[in-house]
This record gives sequence, structure tokens and C-alpha cells, in this order.
Amino acid sequence: MSQTLLSILAFVPLVLAGVLLIGFRWPAKYAMPLVFVLTALIGLLAWDMTLNRVIASTFQGLILTAAILWIIFGAILLLNTLKHSGGISSIRRGFSNISPDRRVQVLIVAWLFGCFIEGASGFGTPAAVAAPLMVALGFPALAAVVMGMMVQSTPVSFGAVGTPILVGVGAGLDKTGISEQLAAVGSNWEVFFHLIFSRVAIIHALCGILMPLIMVSIMTRYFGRNKSWTEGLAIAPFAVFTGLAFVIPYAAAGVFLGPEFPSMIGALVGLAIVVPAAKAGFLLPKDSWDFAPASEWPSEWMGKIEMKIEDVAGKTPISVPMAWAPYLILAGLLVASRVFPDFKALLMSLSFGWKDILGETGVSGTLEPLYLPGGILCIVVLITFFLHRMSARELGAAISESSKTLLGAGFVLIFTIPMVRILINSGVNGSDLMSMPVAMAQLVANSVGDVYPFFAPAVGALGAFIAGSNTVSNLMLSQFQFNTAGLLGLSGALMVALQSVGAAAGNMIAIHNVVAASATVGLLGREGITLRKTMLPTLYYLILAGTIGLIGFYVMGISDPLVGAAG
Repeated sequence: MSQTLLSILAFVPLVLAGVLLIGFRWPAKYAMPLVFVLTALIGLLAWDMTLNRVIASTFQGLILTAAILWIIFGAILLLNTLKHSGGISSIRRGFSNISPDRRVQVLIVAWLFGCFIEGASGFGTPAAVAAPLMVALGFPALAAVVMGMMVQSTPVSFGAVGTPILVGVGAGLDKTGISEQLAAVGSNWEVFFHLIFSRVAIIHALCGILMPLIMVSIMTRYFGRNKSWTEGLAIAPFAVFTGLAFVIPYAAAGVFLGPEFPSMIGALVGLAIVVPAAKAGFLLPKDSWDFAPASEWPSEWMGKIEMKIEDVAGKTPISVPMAWAPYLILAGLLVASRVFPDFKALLMSLSFGWKDILGETGVSGTLEPLYLPGGILCIVVLITFFLHRMSARELGAAISESSKTLLGAGFVLIFTIPMVRILINSGVNGSDLMSMPVAMAQLVANSVGDVYPFFAPAVGALGAFIAGSNTVSNLMLSQFQFNTAGLLGLSGALMVALQSVGAAAGNMIAIHNVVAASATVGLLGREGITLRKTMLPTLYYLILAGTIGLIGFYVMGISDPLVGAAG
């Protein structure tokens, strides 16, 4: 079979997933088992993978599934704990004091708070934390998931304290080989790596300015009483102001401080600027905007998790700062767990793993329950139990409700993530073929020639769509992007930056991220509806980033030390 046919065949599972979820509106619980079986058959029959490696990849996927379910459980448990403690009622009251306008609330909760959680944690945690919090504030569950997924864009490249850059790009590139090339032209790895992440920050900042406005406009168009783009655009001055309040400090941190802190610094500075501005009515339209009454919402908007004020009737009211304290503690612990080596080592000391599963080299899985955001969320739940003076009965009710929500997500993810691992691990096979994701990327590169830079972010997004992870996309495809730049005589640093930006945007349509976010609000079975709505901002991001890439290469002539170097 020719390489082109093999590359086309590698696309088939993704096309099937898209057709079933988006075209036929199948629930993921029906679509993903079929896609998993097809992927395994392609791996065995076309890619010449051993049955042992396919099974080992499946076990690896199941270990990762357990990690993601742990995060989902922690996020739902914290929310239900706050529901039973009375904290949610106080948080709602606090937002009414900032602004009753849902457009303002989504910019603060989903965009700015979500960007901070992404910067601190990654792992899809922003959607898992922000989506149920928005449901608690009175947003429709479907709107909350769509908004939560849109956060998985600008902050993602610097999520989890820079992991997609430090681990994804850092380990995805042939550091030794590139360092030797750099030494030959009088440069070094540190200079080259700085070029990559500073360009990632600048491209994201340019794309991210309009993301808050797009987020609000999609909310008013698809979830408003009048189905109006205009009602979203009416808040354009404030939304663009919110975008700038985030991206300016974000870009500055990316260029001058490094890849660890841009998303957190951008979010903190943004919150410090935007919240007082919203309270003062700065740049806000005169008319406040709200959803139609819940009784008028279509059933497909509704999740199984309800947050009713009467759930906590009769409880002593909690002050707004005390109600927010668990989320502030969560943010602090997430940052500390990633920044302070001793605390990180303590949390990672509890670890369960399976190295070289079934004897397959490089196919390993570990579960670190305390270090994962799920563990930290559960620690915060325990703190909240004492802080809010809850009874054991209230905590028990929160645990019971949260456990029931997990069942549906678990079924879908036990097929989705093993499918991903088969794709990624397909590079080890009996026919010495490149892995399926790299084969797909190769097909795109061979098809478009000199305009490839426009498609480089889409290749990164493809990797993230497959893996549900910016980091994994960068690990798989950074060296491919670097090599493609070399063949075209272009800057490898800028091409790898486009890869990372696209891989961040691809998180908005990554299937298992959608499943995980949907699970937190009891919305399983409607993944295709969410994907159709997050497709638009994803296309915006990829088209703009690709255009910036073309301008950077062919108009501005952006270079790096290796452009034109021999070898």
C-alpha cells in the first residue's frame, strides 16, 4: 500500500468520529466504541502493529482514563460541596453585585478565571471547574460547556505552568541535534528555545484579543432569547478591553519571563483590571443581558446537575469572600504543586504505575492521585468541609451526587482514550511505518507546498484533536514541523511556534475534552452539538494564526539562527 493511501487511511477514524458525532448527532457513548474498534483494526491490519501493542496501548489508555475521571470527580465534588454548604448562593449574590449582565459574568468566570486555572493546572481543568460554576450561576448547561471549551485556546500553550512548551516542545524536538547545528553557527539551544516560546506568546496574544468577544457573541447567538449576534457585539468595547487586559501582560510574560507564567499573570492582571471596571460600568452598554427564563430553554440545553437556590434554604448565609475561598485555595495549591519542588515531590510520592505494559517498550502509564488536579480538588473539598462548617450528612450528599455523574463519562472515555493511544503508539510496527498522526501531517505538508505555513497550526490542531492535549500534539509533531520548515528554507522556530498555537486551539474540539466537560454538568450524549458550536472559534483561531505565519515568513522575513545554515 502506498504512503499516500496509508495516510488517508489514518484519517478514517477521525472522519468517522466527526461524521457520527457532528453529522448524525450520535451520542459519544455509541460513536466512540465503533471508532475504537476501527482504529484497532487499522493498527493491526494496515499499520502492522502487534496485537500485544494494541492491547498494551488500550491498557495505557485506561490508566489515563482513570486520571481524567479523577479530575472530573474532584471538580464536580467541589461544586456539589459548595452547593450544600451554601457557598454557591453567595457566589451568585456576589456576581449580581459585580454585574447582573451574563455577558460580563462569562468574561470573568469563563475567560479570566478559566485562563488562570488553565495556567495553574492544565489537564482540561478549566472547563471542568468553570462549566459547573457557570451552571451554578444560572447558565444553561450546554452554554456553560461551550464557553468552558472556548477557554481551551489562548492560555493552553502556557497551561500547567508551561508544560506544553517545556515538555511538549522541549522533548518533542531533537535537542541534541539542533544544539549541534546551533553551535556550528555560534548560537545555542536557550536562544532558539526562547525564540519559539516568545513567538508562541505573541501569536496567541494577537489571536486572543478577540476571543472574549467571540465567546460572548456565540453565547447570545445560540443561547439568547433573540438568537442575536448583535446582542453579543453590543458589548464589543468591554469584551475587547477584557481581551487586551489579558493578552498584554500575557505576551509580556511570555517574551520576558519564560513559558511558566504567562497565562496566570495575564489572568490575574486581567481580573484586577476588569472586575473593578465592570463594577463601575466602564464601557458597558446600558442594557443588561440575560438568558430567557429556564422554563423556556430547550431540553438539549439542560444537564442533569441542577443548582437551585432552595437546595440550601434555611442555611446560615456564607459571606462572598468565604464562598470564594475554596476556589482561591484551589488556585494557590495548584500553583504551589507545580512550582515548589518539595511540595510537588510530596504529592507525587503516592503513585501507581505500569511500566512497559505487557513488555511493550515505551507504553507506560502512571496514576498520581494527589498530584493530579483531582487530588488537589479533593483536598480543597476537605478544607471546605471545615471552613464552611458543614455536617457529615451534607458532605455525604455531595459525594453521592458526584459519584453518580461519573458513570456516563467513564463509559465514553474507556473507548476514546485507548483509541488515542493506539494512534500515538502506532509508530512502533512491523513495517517500519511512521505513526498515524505523523502520516496525517505528512499528507497535509505534501499537498500544499510553499503555503504550508498557513496549514501548520491546523496540523497542530489535528494532533490535539486526536490526543486531547497540546503537550502530546507538540511531542508528536514538533520535530516534523521543524523538518518541514527546513525543507522550505524557513524559520524552524516560527514553524514550531505555529504548531504549538494550533495545538492549543485544537483543544476546543478535542473529543475527550468535550466529553469530560460535558460530564461535569450532566450533559453526556450531546457532544456533537458542542463540537458544532466550538468549530467556529477553532476555525477563527487557525485561519488567523496561519495568516500570521504566512505574513511572518513571506512578508516580514522572520528568521532564526538556523535559516540558511548548512546541514
